[in-house]
Amino acid sequence: MMTFKIPLSILLIFLLLNIFQCSSEVLYIPVTKDASTLQYIIEVGQKTPLIPTKLLLHLGGKSLWVDCTNSTIHTSSTYKSAVCNSTECSMAKSYGCGDCKFRSELQPGCNNNTCYIWGENPIKKMYHDGSEVAEDVLTIGSSPGVLVTSPRFIFTCLIDPSMLEKLANGVKGVAGFGQTTPITVPNQLGSDPRFSRKFGMCLSSSRGVIFIGPNPYYLYNPKKIDISNSKDLAYTKLLVNKRGFLQTDEYYFQMSSIRVAGQDVPLNKTLLIINKKRHGTDGTSISTAIPYTILHTTFYDSVKTAFINALSKNVTIVEPPPMSPFATCFSSENIKNTNVGPDVPPIDIVFYKPSVFWRISGANSMIQVSKDVMCLAFVRQDQTWLPSIVIGGYQLEENLLVFDLPGRKIGFSSSLKLKQTSCSQYDNTIMDKVPF
Repeated sequence: MMTFKIPLSILLIFLLLNIFQCSSEVLYIPVTKDASTLQYIIEVGQKTPLIPTKLLLHLGGKSLWVDCTNSTIHTSSTYKSAVCNSTECSMAKSYGCGDCKFRSELQPGCNNNTCYIWGENPIKKMYHDGSEVAEDVLTIGSSPGVLVTSPRFIFTCLIDPSMLEKLANGVKGVAGFGQTTPITVPNQLGSDPRFSRKFGMCLSSSRGVIFIGPNPYYLYNPKKIDISNSKDLAYTKLLVNKRGFLQTDEYYFQMSSIRVAGQDVPLNKTLLIINKKRHGTDGTSISTAIPYTILHTTFYDSVKTAFINALSKNVTIVEPPPMSPFATCFSSENIKNTNVGPDVPPIDIVFYKPSVFWRISGANSMIQVSKDVMCLAFVRQDQTWLPSIVIGGYQLEENLLVFDLPGRKIGFSSSLKLKQTSCSQYDNTIMDKVPF
C-alpha cells in the first residue's frame, strides 16, 4: 500500500479553509413594505441604551444615516463622532472636516474636529451636506439567522428634520446598501469573518428579507428549499458608474435587449450603455426607492406596442388610463390568472447573450388598479439625463437578487411563485417575529 506525506503547512491551510467554510453564517434582515408609501423598511437597534430604529432601505445609499435633530431622544453613552482625518473619515470618503458653529451646545450630529459626508433622501431627491460621521452600537438581524451586535458601527448623524420628509411614518433615517463606499451596510457587515461581501435581497408586498453572507439562502413552501442555487439564477456583470464628477453607489448592470413574448423589441441600444461623455447618463440601474420600473420614453413605447400586439385579441384596452402613473391599462375580464400572476406576454431583460435573461412574469408586469382594470406596471418617463431604465421595487418582488460584490456580478431568479414559495416565508417557526 502506497503512503503519501502531506507537508504540515499544506495541512494547516486545508484545516483553516474548512474551519472558515464551516463557520460561515447567514444574517437575516427582515424587510417590510409600507402600504401607504410603497417604501421598503428595515429595523435595527442603535445606541446605548438600545432603541429600535426604522430605516428606509436604499439600495444605492452611501451610508446608514439617522436624524439627530432631537438631542434628548438621540443621547447615547456610546456615541462617538469621527475625529477629523481619522480612518473612519477616510472609510466614509468624507469631503471635509470642521467644527460645529451653528448651535450653542454640542450634541450628536454637531461636534468639533469631525468630518462630514452628504446625506441623501432618495424619495425626496434631497441631499444634506452636514452629515456628521460617527460610530455607535448597532444590533441587526432576526430569526432564523444570527443576531449581530457591532459596538462601533460607522454611520452618519444629521440635524435637519426636513430630511425625513416623504419617508414612511416612524422612519428615522436611511440604510444605505450601496456597493462601493466602505461604510455601506453590506460592506461593514461583510467585514465580519462569519459573513462576506455578498448578499441576497428578496422583497415582497408584505414582508421580505435580506440575506447577508454566502449562500445557500433558504425559504419554505413549507419544505425548506434553497432559492440561491446557481442553476436557477441568471448572472450578469455588475457595473460602477460616475454621475457627473462623483462615483455613485447605485447598482448598474449589463443588459443587451428587451424581449416581449420571445421577440426582441426595437430599441436604441446605445442608450443601454453608460454614456461617460454625458456624465454617466443612460445604462440600467436598480432602485428600491422607486415603486415601479421607469423606462425611457422610446423604450416604453416599444415595449407597449409589442405587449399589446402579443396580448390576446379578447383583451380590451381601457382609455384613458384610470390611474397615474400608469399609461397603459386593460379590462381584466378576459385575462386569466396563473401561478405566476395574470396570463400576459412575458417580458425578458436580456443580459450579455440571448440565453441569459431575467423573466418578468404577469405578477410583476401587471397591477390590479380596480375590480375590472389592470395596468402595465411600468412608468413612461423622459430619462435624458438619467439611467435609461431604472428597475423598481414592484418588478423585484418575489424574485431573489444576489449581489456578489467581490465577484462584480449580480444574479436574478425568476418568480419564486414557480417554486410555490414567497420571500415572506424565510422563517417557518414564528412568521410574525420581528427583531425587537
